[in-house]
Amino acid sequence: MKLQYLGFVIAVLLFTSCNQLLGFTVGCQQGEQKPNVILIITDDQGFGDLGYHGNEILQTPNINDFFEESVRATNFHVSPTCSPTRGALMTGRYSNRVGTWHTIGGRSLLFEDEITLPQIFVENGYVTGMFGKWHLGDNYPFRPEDRGFQEVVRHGGGGIAHTPDYWGNDYFDDTYWHNGKAQKYEGYCTDVFFNEAIKFIEEHKSQPFMTYIATNAAHGPFHVPEKYYNIYKNEDRLLDEQKRFYGMITNIDDNVGRLEEKLKFLGIAEKTVVIFMSDNGSARGFLHRDGEVSGYNAGLRGTKGSAYDGGHRVPYAIRWPDGNIKGGKEVDNLLAHIDLLPTLVDICNLSWGEDKHIDGKSFADLLREERVKWSNRTLIVDSQRTKNLVKWRRSAVMDDNWRLINGQELYNIKEDVSQSNDIASEHPKVVNKLRESYNKWWTSLMEQEVNERYAYIKAGTEHENPLRLSSHDMYIYPYEYVWHQNGVLEGNRGQGDLKVEVVKGGRYQISLRRYPRESGLAFNEIVSAGNMSVEISNPMPASKHNNLTYATLYLAGISETKPILGDSIEEVNFEGYIPAGKYDMTAVLLDADGRVYPSYYTYIERMRNGGREFEK
Repeated sequence: MKLQYLGFVIAVLLFTSCNQLLGFTVGCQQGEQKPNVILIITDDQGFGDLGYHGNEILQTPNINDFFEESVRATNFHVSPTCSPTRGALMTGRYSNRVGTWHTIGGRSLLFEDEITLPQIFVENGYVTGMFGKWHLGDNYPFRPEDRGFQEVVRHGGGGIAHTPDYWGNDYFDDTYWHNGKAQKYEGYCTDVFFNEAIKFIEEHKSQPFMTYIATNAAHGPFHVPEKYYNIYKNEDRLLDEQKRFYGMITNIDDNVGRLEEKLKFLGIAEKTVVIFMSDNGSARGFLHRDGEVSGYNAGLRGTKGSAYDGGHRVPYAIRWPDGNIKGGKEVDNLLAHIDLLPTLVDICNLSWGEDKHIDGKSFADLLREERVKWSNRTLIVDSQRTKNLVKWRRSAVMDDNWRLINGQELYNIKEDVSQSNDIASEHPKVVNKLRESYNKWWTSLMEQEVNERYAYIKAGTEHENPLRLSSHDMYIYPYEYVWHQNGVLEGNRGQGDLKVEVVKGGRYQISLRRYPRESGLAFNEIVSAGNMSVEISNPMPASKHNNLTYATLYLAGISETKPILGDSIEEVNFEGYIPAGKYDMTAVLLDADGRVYPSYYTYIERMRNGGREFEK
């Protein structure tokens, strides 16, 4: 009898320990499959751009239902712009640590030595796929397929029609990069990315998968299928851009509904972790123009790019029925993008050889328990958008009660959600405390010498030969960056450096171009403007004839200028031996008056025996 009782006690202890280890209330059976994970992140959809958050105009019934069934984080923060959020999301570390504090100019490339979320999932037996917007690098070794994603369908750059993207994409029937190769797809961009994600889920429904759906919608230029524009076209409370913006979000909502139905049909909805969030504040949901206000911002101050809460507080909901993470609950603790990685590692019970300091903190217990001791902490977000980090630039230092903006303004966020009453002079101790937290954080960044670190794109590898570079990643001075295909057509000026690492010495051909090879366009060829339509509100502009006459290259031992001869010339080629090493490559075009333009597209190809066959 005593032995039976002892065995019962041991069994209870083992069962209890197993459940505590996993952190949820279902059984912990040996060999049980880990939960699937689907992370949906939309672009430029602010906290108020959701029916569930009180927007009476915007139609998002499927997302509303999902939020009702989920645990909702009402005080969840990201960076005020896209690449910084994505860099933090993928690493659990502040974006300023990992090299992604800008969206262009080489500072949107995630440092090569960072461990990413999909890599952790792969190490734990998951199959991984990403669909849509990456915006952490378009060349090896920074592409999603180099950072842990095994199936990838994505556009280039930070948005469709940015310079790294396939030439001429306009959201409809575009060509995207499928595992590094250009492939044509039919349909509207958001539909395509969800289609490919659903296909991936169907193929891997019997094994644990991690799916990252990152829409470029509702990012500008606000191209939208006509039927979604028509939903709002007669809404006199909105400006035309807002009607398109709302239409893009309602299209996302329909796709979320399709995804939900598929999970139920496949019988995997209960065992799948689904997360919905955005990457920064609203781009067009709330506008001040000519003294008039239109749209809805849930009472928050600021929109995309702002240090105020409207720039970085975003919708966030998570559901996992089998893990007891489900509806009827809101979490109002201060949480952020850096917390997502450790939280997923926790709730999915992943093993993880952590080798860097993680800034984030798992909030898994907050999702499961009604009462959890959660200490007040300080979080920092900023919008640098500079080549090098600048102290206090567009920054918010946050804790449960306070917001310190740009190191100067202080707001009690509990009493003043609109951040309209600066009370810094009344609370000098609070200001000093938050400034001290920022100073410690800043010192830790400077100790890493992040301003002196650069992400070098690798040339001469078997992963990408020829290497296709664009002015999007160029450190340009002294003019504006040229990051969009419109800037190429308009002949925007500038010059700068591309950070390139030649991994193997050899003979290389470097080709300077105005337009990418897939366009088939010559340097000075005139391109007519795109056609205006209901669906495409901002077509590509007509190109300018810049009378480009010379191309100049500085790379390793190559220092040469060549003429652009004839109206049909598409590229100017330079050849030479380049030793292995890291280089600042300058590639520029000049017009007849000596004005300087970037080589908007540059190709680097390693040669063999004078030919173009890559040496493997």
